[in-house]
Amino acid sequence: QVQLVESGGGLVQAGGSLRLSCAASGIIFTINTMGWYRQAPGKQRELVATRTSGGTTNYADSVKGRFTISRDNAKNTVSLQMDNLKPEDTAVYYCIAVPTVTTYWGQGTQVTVSS
Repeated sequence: QVQLVESGGGLVQAGGSLRLSCAASGIIFTINTMGWYRQAPGKQRELVATRTSGGTTNYADSVKGRFTISRDNAKNTVSLQMDNLKPEDTAVYYCIAVPTVTTYWGQGTQVTVSS
């Protein structure tokens, strides 16, 4: 069973930066896809960014140019560097891992951006 542990959330002022990290355990091979989703109060969960083990990335339009996803394939970790944060980025951020076809979710970490 894959387990995901997230870290790095917190409170930041608009225009500031945060870095989220996620480490996967319980798996011995390189995870195909890892990434991040988020859910703001009263809204549906949405994709933020994903990255495959081969380096292919996918970003939500709302974060392009501000967020950068990176991975350490050997360690099965993924990070999200978030710059120029906006109040609308406030949400619970969830790490995901897709080793083959099943999607595993972390417990989430709160990111709050004050105006």
